[in-house]
Amino acid sequence: MSAIFRSNLLHLPWRPRKSSDQVVVSWVDKTLSFVRARARKEGGFDIRQMGVERQGAMSDEDFVRRLQSIGLKGRQVQVMLRPGQYQLLQIDAPVVAPEELRAAARYQIRDMLDVHVDDITLDIMRVGDGRQKGTPHLFVIAAANATLRQVLALGQSLDWDVPVIDVQETAQRNLQTALASREKQVDRAHAALVLGDEHQAVLTISANEELFYTRRLELPAGLMNKSWGLSDDEGTSPVNEYTPVGEYVPDYSLDGASYGNDYSAATVEKADQALSATDDRDKAQRFLVEVQRSLDLWDRSWSSMPLASVQVFAGEHTDQLAQWLTRELGQSVGSMDIKSLFGGFERASARDQAVCWPLLGTLMRTEIRKL
Repeated sequence: MSAIFRSNLLHLPWRPRKSSDQVVVSWVDKTLSFVRARARKEGGFDIRQMGVERQGAMSDEDFVRRLQSIGLKGRQVQVMLRPGQYQLLQIDAPVVAPEELRAAARYQIRDMLDVHVDDITLDIMRVGDGRQKGTPHLFVIAAANATLRQVLALGQSLDWDVPVIDVQETAQRNLQTALASREKQVDRAHAALVLGDEHQAVLTISANEELFYTRRLELPAGLMNKSWGLSDDEGTSPVNEYTPVGEYVPDYSLDGASYGNDYSAATVEKADQALSATDDRDKAQRFLVEVQRSLDLWDRSWSSMPLASVQVFAGEHTDQLAQWLTRELGQSVGSMDIKSLFGGFERASARDQAVCWPLLGTLMRTEIRKL
C-alpha cells in the first residue's frame, strides 16, 4: 500500500487549479523542497520546476507570498514526510479481522513511540508481497499529529488540496521498482542506499513492487565530505567480518607506530594530521560495518531471494560512494541512475538534486496496495 496517510486528514473547501502537472513537496525545519513534473505518455516524467526554499528569518506571511510567486498556490500537492518526521516500526501482524488491524497495531506499538499513542496518526503496510511462509509482519508508520498539522497548515495557507501524505521509504521503493522494471527484474530483490543529507541514510530492499526491509543509518559528522574521496592508500581496510559497532576500537597509531611523548610542534602537527585521517577512516569503517550487517541480515533471513543489485544515491558523491562500497564490500554496487526516467532533473544544482531526489518516488505512487 503506497498511500500512507489518506485524504481524510484534510477536507478543503476549494478546488485546485486544473493542471496535468504533479507536485510533490516536503516541509521540515522551515525548508520546503518541491518538484513539479508532467507525466510522459511513454513513461517517466519531465521536470518542469524544482527547488528548495528556506524560510529562514522570513515571517510566515512573507514566506507564503514567496511560494505563491513561484507558482505553488492552489495546486493539488502530494506531501512526502522525511524520516525525522515519523517512526516506521515493524511488528508481527495481529491476528484480528482486517478492519481491526489499525486499532490492534496502535495498541501493540504504544510503548515503542516517541510520543503518546493518542497524539499520532498511523497507517499500516504489509511487509513483503504476501508470498512468504511463516508469521506475517506489518510496517506501522506513525507520525505525530503536531507534525502533520504543521504540514497541513502550510497547505491551507497556499490553498493546496492534499490527497495523500507519503513517506520516504515507500517513495524510495517506487524508484527501485521503476529501475528494476527497466531491467525487467521486478521480481528480483534490490537494495537501495540513499544519503539525502549529511545526517542519515535510508536503506530499503524491495521486490515485486513491495517493501521487504528498511533501516535508517546515522551518518557521522563529515562523512559525506571526507570519506568517499579517500585514495586507495588512505581508504579504509576491507571489513572481513561483521564486527558490532560497539566492539570496534579505532587504531590511533600511524603505520603501526605509537607517537609516544614527543610533543614538539612538528610531531604534534604530524600526529594531529594522522589522527584526523584515522578519525575519517573510523567514521567510514563504522558506517561500512552497519551496511554490511544489514546486507548480511537480508542474506540470512531471505536466503531464497538473493539480491540482484545494490545501488546507491548520495548526490554529487554517488559515483564515489558506489566505487568505495564496491571495493570494501567485495560486491558490485551501482549508482541509482534515474536520468532517463526524469527528464530535466540534471538541470538543478547538485545540492537541490540531493535534497529533492527522494520526492521523485512519490510521483510514481500507485493508489492502493492490498494488505
